[in-house]
Amino acid sequence: MSIERAKAHLKNKGYLDRVIEPEAGTFTVEDAARALGCEPAHIAKTMSFYAPDNEKTILIVAAGDAKIDNRKFRDALGVKPHMLKMDEVEPRIGHAPGGVCAFGINPGVAVYCDVSLKRFDYVYPAAGNDHSGVKLNCNELYDACDAKAWVDVCKGWEP
Repeated sequence: MSIERAKAHLKNKGYLDRVIEPEAGTFTVEDAARALGCEPAHIAKTMSFYAPDNEKTILIVAAGDAKIDNRKFRDALGVKPHMLKMDEVEPRIGHAPGGVCAFGINPGVAVYCDVSLKRFDYVYPAAGNDHSGVKLNCNELYDACDAKAWVDVCKGWEP
C-alpha cells in the first residue's frame, strides 16, 4: 500500500506526525484544498514526467496554482518534458494518481521542487493516497522528498 511506504519514509525523516488523513478525498488540487482547509495554491502537487531519450523518471513538486512551462523545464533540466500516462504512473513512481507524492517512491526517480512553493510558510503534498496530506514548510518538504534541487519550471503563479 503506497500510503504505508510514504508514511515509513516520513517516519524516517521525522515528519510522520504531520500526516493528515481527512475523510474527504484529496484526488485533485481543489479536493485536497477543501479537505485540508487551505487555499489551492498551498497544495504541493507532484507531477510525473519521463525523458524518453534517457528513460529517466522525474517528479516536479510545485504549487497548486502553477503550471509546467515546457521551455523552462527543458532549460532547467536539459530534457523535453513528457507527462506519464495514467497507467504508467504507479509502476514508475510507486504511487497511484491522486496520491502521487515524493515520499516512499521507487528507486531512481529524480525529485525537484519548484520555486513556486517558496512563497508559502507551509504547503500540503499528498502522503501516498487520495485521502492524505502532510503539512510541511518548504525546507522540510525539500528534505522529506530528498530533492535534487530547487528549479524554476513553472508559470501561472505570482511571486
